[in-house]
Amino acid sequence: MQVYITLQGLTALVPTSYAAGCLDVRCPNPVLDDAKKIAASADATVIVVGASLAIEAESLDRVNILLPGQQQLLVTEVANASKGPVILVIMSGGGMDVSFAKTNNKITSILWVGYPGEAGGAAIADVIFGFHNPSGRLPITWYPQSYVDKVPMTNMNMRPDPATGNPGRTYRFYKGETVFSFGDGLSYSSFVHKLVKAPQLVSVPLAEDHVCRSSECKSLDAVGEHCQNLVFDIHLRIKNKGKMSSGHTVFLFSTPPAVHNAPQKHLLGFEKVHLLGKSEALVRFKVDVCKDLSIVDELGNRKVALGQHLLHVGNLKHPLGVMI
Repeated sequence: MQVYITLQGLTALVPTSYAAGCLDVRCPNPVLDDAKKIAASADATVIVVGASLAIEAESLDRVNILLPGQQQLLVTEVANASKGPVILVIMSGGGMDVSFAKTNNKITSILWVGYPGEAGGAAIADVIFGFHNPSGRLPITWYPQSYVDKVPMTNMNMRPDPATGNPGRTYRFYKGETVFSFGDGLSYSSFVHKLVKAPQLVSVPLAEDHVCRSSECKSLDAVGEHCQNLVFDIHLRIKNKGKMSSGHTVFLFSTPPAVHNAPQKHLLGFEKVHLLGKSEALVRFKVDVCKDLSIVDELGNRKVALGQHLLHVGNLKHPLGVMI
């Protein structure tokens, strides 16, 4: 049903030829000849693959994160036979290891569309033909299949464990290769971030008899009087360099000092702005030091790490010292 929704969206805009490459989502035996023949003569090819509730659902876990059955073979064969560019549309509730598609020069675009509703085909067609400028960002990390073999489903630890080979979970702790990273996403526009306002140093006010006044501390408790009203502002100017209007999500990350087995980075906040072509806007973040910059130590206590933090938005980086 999902494939036919996409087909309806495309045929509403351009003459479209269709061939079923798989008889069902499990795709044990792909039907290649008709699909390859159409791709070889088409100006552009759209390949729709992915999962369904027959593959992934509540109480039905996937045993791997590859495309089901022989879908990868179907994509590769049809893409290599295509005359024009190939758009790969993935329908799934979770990530898929489509590393093979990223390295195939024939596949020029990859769209992850979740499980679209009845107007999903029209939405997909609008993105493909440029009537809508996409601005979605991945809410999860897409891991390679090798990751699944290293992380037992029963192990919920976030931090990596060299003793067991657990590489860690999420963008905060996982440092290995990804298929796509948390926050990835493209549009038909490009954006420039410029820092307008941000402090370089934040001083934490401590009582005169605080233990960290007389001894060296690598962190402070993220609760107490010293946390009251300990807030600063960050202002960023965002410019849409493209001609098309577009939404854009601004992610503000922080990399804390390397104490308490801290995460490599964590998300402080995000704002979505809508910009006309060639226009710009000011985006404001208010950062609460004890709430937003704190990390959890080895004993489960929330701490504010002292030292040099690094704030980053896209390729823009800004050092921030947190001292007493």
